[in-house]
Amino acid sequence: MGSMAKHIVAEEGAAGLLTGFGPTAVGYLIQGGAKFAGFEYFKKTFAQMAGSQADAEKYRTAIYIGGASAAELVASTLLTPLEAARIRLVSSKGYANGLVGAVGRMAKEGGLGEFYAGYAPLLCKQIPYAIGQFTTMEMLSDLGYTKRFKAKGKTSEIAVDLGNGMLAGAAAAVLSHPADTLLSKINKGGGGKGGAMKKLLVLAKETGPVGIWAGLGTRVVMTAFLISGQFAIYGQIKAAVGAPAGVNIAKVDVKKES
Repeated sequence: MGSMAKHIVAEEGAAGLLTGFGPTAVGYLIQGGAKFAGFEYFKKTFAQMAGSQADAEKYRTAIYIGGASAAELVASTLLTPLEAARIRLVSSKGYANGLVGAVGRMAKEGGLGEFYAGYAPLLCKQIPYAIGQFTTMEMLSDLGYTKRFKAKGKTSEIAVDLGNGMLAGAAAAVLSHPADTLLSKINKGGGGKGGAMKKLLVLAKETGPVGIWAGLGTRVVMTAFLISGQFAIYGQIKAAVGAPAGVNIAKVDVKKES
């Protein structure tokens, strides 16, 4: 990571480290809001669909996975156009002057299809990411040690959320990294002609079982810190509005058995 940063600064100046910041900020603001809110909504909905408290408890892992997947599907649909613009700005020097310029050029050259060319691969990346992120965090939050430490006060609550978030971030990075590698290659024009999934298969074969994991260490570090911070903030917001801490399926309203 350090050598790459030095290389970018040497080639493009310090401003090069902020290439693609516009679509990153806008895209992940929208995507993050839809994903976190969506997960709470779908988690509650699927718990109610279980029919009884006992069944909601029994199938809690499936509820986590289903809730994370549904929320990410909605969020990624909103994110895809901006993610495509971001990758073009980062990977193709001089492609456009910022977010507006990138969007305008993409619309002119390929229309709507240009924005969603990487939609299927993005889902292959983002859905495993969300599953790793939310399912790991929720399962850790259910553990006895988490509840005991959180009971010691605000500082302990934040510390536990930070620690659990690091593990959730590592899980999210590992699960989503192969698709992330291939998505970057597709958005740089790789994979030849054909649909996105065909390109995905071609690139997977070209990249190989080793190359597909290139850069994993850097991404684990980045994602672990990112998700750790997200959950520390998210946990405090949930506490402030009186939402159940952790997963606490038992506190989610479910239909009573008839």
